[in-house]
Amino acid sequence: MWDDLSLLLFTPEMRARTVFLLHHYEPLQHNSAPIEAMLWEHLFRVLPQCAAVVCVTPYWADFLRARGVRNVRVIYNAFDMTKVERARGFDRVECRAEFNLPPGLIGVYAGKAVHWKGTEEVSAALAGAPRLRVITSGSNTIGFDGAHYDVERERYLRLLCACDVGVFLPRMREGWSRCAAEALLLGLPCLVRPVAGLGDLAALTGQPAPDLDRLPTQVRERAAARQTEAKAAYEALARFDLNYFGNAWGDLFAKVV
Repeated sequence: MWDDLSLLLFTPEMRARTVFLLHHYEPLQHNSAPIEAMLWEHLFRVLPQCAAVVCVTPYWADFLRARGVRNVRVIYNAFDMTKVERARGFDRVECRAEFNLPPGLIGVYAGKAVHWKGTEEVSAALAGAPRLRVITSGSNTIGFDGAHYDVERERYLRLLCACDVGVFLPRMREGWSRCAAEALLLGLPCLVRPVAGLGDLAALTGQPAPDLDRLPTQVRERAAARQTEAKAAYEALARFDLNYFGNAWGDLFAKVV
C-alpha cells in the first residue's frame, strides 16, 4: 500500500507489487510550485505500472482514467456504524445546551476552519442574518473568530447532533469529506458545493448546492427539511460500513496478489 510521491523512487518491479491510494489532488495545497506540480504529473504517468490504484470517489477515478490510468477501483471511505448509531441516539436537547444553542437558533455547521474549505464565504453570507450561528470544528488555520470547537471525537459528534444544517462550500477539490458525510449520517440536511468528490457525495445523498446570494433563506429551508430528508441521506451512506470496507479491500487484494 502506498499513498505519496515517493512512489517515484520505486523501481518498476516495486510498483508492480504496489496498490496506490489517491484520496485527492489539489494544486492549491502545493508548497513548492512549480516543482510539486511537475512531480505529480510524473506520478500520474507511472501509476499504470502499479498493481492497482484506489480512489475514494468516482470523480477521482475518472480524473486518473483521463490521464491513462486504467487499473482504477473506487473504494469509498467507510464509517463505523455502531458508533454512528450511538451518536444518533444522543439527546439533542442536551447537546444543544452543551454548545449554547438556545431554542429557535439554527446551528449551521461549516466543517473545519481551514484554508480553501469556504468557511469565510459561509460566515460572510450569513453575517447579520437573525437566528443563525456558523459553527466550525477541528483545526482553525484561518483565524475564524466565530463559534469554533477543537474537541475530541465524542464531543465532535455531540456538536454535530446539536446543529441543524450543514453548509460545505470548498474551493479545493476534496476526496470524500468526512465532515459532510458524518453530518448527513447524524441527520443534518446539507447544502454542498458539488466540487470533485463532494459532487459525488451530494449526488448520492440528494443534497442541493448553496447559493451565496440567498444562503440565509436556503439554510432556513434546509432546517425545515430536517425530518423529511434525513432518512434517505442516511440510507445512502449507511451501506458504506466496515463490512463493506473490509470486503472491498479483501476482494481487491485477492485479485492483485
